[in-house]
Amino acid sequence: MSSRKNYIFTSESVSEGHPDKVCDRISDSIVDLYLSKAPEARIALETLATTNRVVLAGEVRGPEGLGHEELIETARLAVKDIGYEQEGFDWRKMHVECLVHAQSADIAMGVDAHGNKDEGAGDQGIMFGYACRETEELMPAPIYYSHRILKALSDARRSGKAKELLPDAKSQVTLQYEDGKPVRATKIVVSTQHIEGLEARDVRGIVKPYIEKTMPQGWMCPDDGLFVNPTGRFVIGGPDGDTGLTGRKIIVDTYGGAAPHGGGAFSGKDPTKVDRSAAYAARYLAKNVVAAGLAERCTIQIAYAIGVADPMSFYVDLHGSGHVDEAKLEDVLPQMMSLKPRGIREHLGLNRPIYARTSAYGHFGRAAEADGGFSWEKTDLVPGLKRHFH
Repeated sequence: MSSRKNYIFTSESVSEGHPDKVCDRISDSIVDLYLSKAPEARIALETLATTNRVVLAGEVRGPEGLGHEELIETARLAVKDIGYEQEGFDWRKMHVECLVHAQSADIAMGVDAHGNKDEGAGDQGIMFGYACRETEELMPAPIYYSHRILKALSDARRSGKAKELLPDAKSQVTLQYEDGKPVRATKIVVSTQHIEGLEARDVRGIVKPYIEKTMPQGWMCPDDGLFVNPTGRFVIGGPDGDTGLTGRKIIVDTYGGAAPHGGGAFSGKDPTKVDRSAAYAARYLAKNVVAAGLAERCTIQIAYAIGVADPMSFYVDLHGSGHVDEAKLEDVLPQMMSLKPRGIREHLGLNRPIYARTSAYGHFGRAAEADGGFSWEKTDLVPGLKRHFH
């Protein structure tokens, strides 16, 4: 994010009915299916969706007897829950092709624990985590409100309050920063799929109150800065309008461009894949640093090599907003939480079926849940950090 004090910054979100998010949801529902039957299962599952067709492909190592039929049924139920019963994309009629096969023995050999060797990372890669004081959830405000707007519209659609709306939607929130803090929206864009027969002004009338309710007091953009369905019509949507793929909305999934992203997607991957688990760990550590009052902003990078348990590097940047030495944090944080893949999974309880819910409206800035969902949003390291540094 900018080191300037006064600037304008934009982030976007997409709803669970967006074609790429349909695919993320299917992939993560299948991850949950495997983990619910075998917590140590390995899954790398890609989904493609287009007009009345879904293709599942990937590598798995899981319980015996989990066949293609169950994967296909899981895909259908995910699409049903999103709400697609349209001519060009219908959970009942869509053709689902399953090309899933067993994991490569070469990859398994590098990742598995055996003898004196701890379990290695499932792939090489760099992962980032970020936290800042812009919202109570310690998330950048533009992505946080982009998600909240679409979640409000989804809730209204699902409850029947806004039954004219259909599942596919996108949002974009542009905020004015003054003295480094967000103070108001200058522009807001929402495009939402809708039933046949609505004019653009009708859609604006439905959507605007939800946006106003979502934005903080005094933050709403001027009326000429609000763009609702700027193309004028959005009836054909979802995978019928655009082909979707797993893992194509990684900036929506993380910090909306306000912080770096290592490049790896999350959805469709079990937690031995550090693309997912180490990004969650980095967010967890960054959030705890900010929550403990040690900095206003914190970025953490962790790097791994395939088959090697210990990280290649661990880096902390407090962006000049810190009250403690970054090098000291780089020393202390890995002592508070093992950053080996197994250590991350055990500390955050990641070998559970908690992933379908992460597939839309962001993996971060959500409340930790009683069954272990969003465990990386907990701030339980704060007392230890305060003892260490105060």
